[in-house]
Amino acid sequence: MIDIKFLRENPDVVKENIKNKFQMHKLALVDEVIELDAKNRELKLAGDELRSKRNTLSNQIGGLMRDGKKDEAEKIKLEVKEINDKLTENEKLETEYAEKVTNIMMKIPNIMHESVPIGKDDSENVENEKFGEPVVPKYEIPYHADIMESLCGLDLDAARRVAGNGFYYLVGDVARLHSAILSYARDFMINKGFTYCIPPYMIRSDVVTGVMSFEEMDAMMYKIEGEDLYLIGTSEHSMIGKFKEQILDKANLPYTMTSYSPCFRKEKGAHGIEERGVYRIHQFEKQEMIVVCEPEDSYDWYEKMWNYTVELFRSMDIPVRTLECCSGDLADLKAKSVDVEAWSPRQQKYFEVGSCSNLTDAQARRLGIRIKGEKGNYYAHTLNNTVVAPPRMLIAFLENHYQEDGTITIPEVLRPYMGGIEILKPKK
Repeated sequence: MIDIKFLRENPDVVKENIKNKFQMHKLALVDEVIELDAKNRELKLAGDELRSKRNTLSNQIGGLMRDGKKDEAEKIKLEVKEINDKLTENEKLETEYAEKVTNIMMKIPNIMHESVPIGKDDSENVENEKFGEPVVPKYEIPYHADIMESLCGLDLDAARRVAGNGFYYLVGDVARLHSAILSYARDFMINKGFTYCIPPYMIRSDVVTGVMSFEEMDAMMYKIEGEDLYLIGTSEHSMIGKFKEQILDKANLPYTMTSYSPCFRKEKGAHGIEERGVYRIHQFEKQEMIVVCEPEDSYDWYEKMWNYTVELFRSMDIPVRTLECCSGDLADLKAKSVDVEAWSPRQQKYFEVGSCSNLTDAQARRLGIRIKGEKGNYYAHTLNNTVVAPPRMLIAFLENHYQEDGTITIPEVLRPYMGGIEILKPKK
């Protein structure tokens, strides 16, 4: 959510930002919120004048009563009552206008960073840089589900019987590999100076609307029936929510945290990779990182964060590239975002395995996360980034470490987490 003062003073900038996001249907919201805000400020001014007049009259009543001028005092009491009635109506309208302004402001996208490329959708995202040489072996790489099944490590049929489509059982060496990657990612981030955290897996609605747009909420979140609770789609939600309504001491900044959680998402898309495997699923696990920092430091942290993900993948010998998200692919709260994509030797192309975003003060405004300053409090900046999200990461791992004889090599950094195992061998 952007600053209402900024919108009031720079409506053309806000409209241009909306146009660059190809959200023409939202242009009218700018004029609508300006009109409502003006009415609300008029009401506040009128309310202040009424309160001042009421205070003046109330002070007169005591003196008149002491002087025995009861009739005059009663007349003034009637005036005070009329003022109170007007104030009650005024305050009701103030609340109504303020709620309307807030609701509209939450639909207006955050101001994008000037470096964001303009484009309608993810097909116009821009490649930044490649890390590692993408290799296509001379032998055929099987589909990732087939590789997992050859290791007796995946059971989709049983998962469908138990929970339906979009779920899975990971078994044996594949399940161990999944946990090993998460454990390695946890320690990798701790060694970068991040504090490890396991957050709540459910959050209240006021946190949901604080961390994401309404469109994302409807597409992603599972609601707990009969309760004001939602299952998290990523631990970023509860990690940023941890700072809700807090005034932070400058001396403690930045907060750099890495969190583990299961993640739950409604959507199971068909685009990108076939449905049969574990690319798009309703439930998965993830190691995340978040930063809450001073506004002037957020873009430095942005660069550090996506570089950490690149470094992690390269330490496991997986080629990756970074892709700058264009304006039309940028979620409303994000000012700038980059996807990290891993190389798929089977498909001979890259696919998304993580995303790093700077939300500037958009989440902080919604959640009331402020920093205590010498000349007044101000909003913090928040950032988030995927460290690693298996089982999607397993696709990249298995394909890039698959050998012609069907074995999977385990890179050195993962062997301590795999009990020293160097090779996974097919069992069928």
